[in-house]
Amino acid sequence: MDDPRRLAVEVLGRIERDDAFANLALAAALDRTDLDRRDRAFVTDLVYGTTRMRRACDHMVDRFLHDDVEPDVRTVLRMGAYQLHWGGVPAHAAVSATVAVAPRRVRGLCNAVLRRVSESQPSPPSRAVELSYPDWILETLTADLGEADAVEALEAMNRPAAAVVREDGYHQDRASQLVSEVVADGLADGARVADLCAAPGGKATAVASMGAAVVAADLRQRRLNLVRSNAKGLGLKLGLVVADGRRPPLRPGSFDRVLVDAPCSGLGVLRRRADSRWRVKPDDVAELADLQVDLLNAALPLVASGGLLVYSVCTLTAAETTGVDERFREATGAVPTGPLSTPWRAHGAGGLLLPQDLDAEGMAVFRYEVA
Repeated sequence: MDDPRRLAVEVLGRIERDDAFANLALAAALDRTDLDRRDRAFVTDLVYGTTRMRRACDHMVDRFLHDDVEPDVRTVLRMGAYQLHWGGVPAHAAVSATVAVAPRRVRGLCNAVLRRVSESQPSPPSRAVELSYPDWILETLTADLGEADAVEALEAMNRPAAAVVREDGYHQDRASQLVSEVVADGLADGARVADLCAAPGGKATAVASMGAAVVAADLRQRRLNLVRSNAKGLGLKLGLVVADGRRPPLRPGSFDRVLVDAPCSGLGVLRRRADSRWRVKPDDVAELADLQVDLLNAALPLVASGGLLVYSVCTLTAAETTGVDERFREATGAVPTGPLSTPWRAHGAGGLLLPQDLDAEGMAVFRYEVA
């Protein structure tokens, strides 16, 4: 049987050395393993937990290193530090079992460093190191949400995500389900809905299951195939269109609802996307906000008179939420429908869910009515 820690080190190496996406690298590794359910869960926690807490782990380890170490050695040390201080693994097991999967030439070093780590308590030099995020993420969310809400949100996203299953068996976070409910609220059976950024299909299938006739569009065929597969698995039929949402090949005024669940920085879903906090850069936020405005401008003409345009993003930055809303309304004169009901927090003209609100994803949503 495979060694769970050895498999975790392999996946972590792919993430750090090859810039692989954590979820894809982990899934590929687990698909070819003979580990039982308990050990698979342990590997998942080691990979996601070590990736989330990378900066904090480095701080714990670096205090006891006198020289730089090779990337594969640092991977082992990070994973050991995670087990010792965040993973709930007993010290003797965390040290001995982790050292056993280290390269033979450095096992003595790893043993010495991890024993020192096991005997010490974290003393992070900053809140960002303590929470294990880049400085800019903490600074941005503190400015946009206030310190208390920002810190609580970041703490929540350091905890593993709970599995949530819809009544139809589809796995979808509660916050995403609530966006689908906003889209479908008051919608007549058979009403036409367009989802312009539909992959992997969670919101499109949810709205279709509520009786709507849904057209799902996405930029790439590969991504649209995910929508097709998920719809087929649920016994649903959707119209599928490969299209750039900035130039949708759909008839103007032909949809009762249009959803723009736009590409974003993803700073509300960092518990599920363990490596995103290290991938997203400050400049990405402004570039994505421009894209989001373009998508909304293109979506608005598709909405029939009396219909609704819904904008959602799984991020918490002001630039991509209230900032996009203000820019869009200033450019088009679009009319927001007013505040959303609980559990949505009032957020400018729309609503906001922080990760701590439902122990779910962070999400923002805005609605506009078309005369």
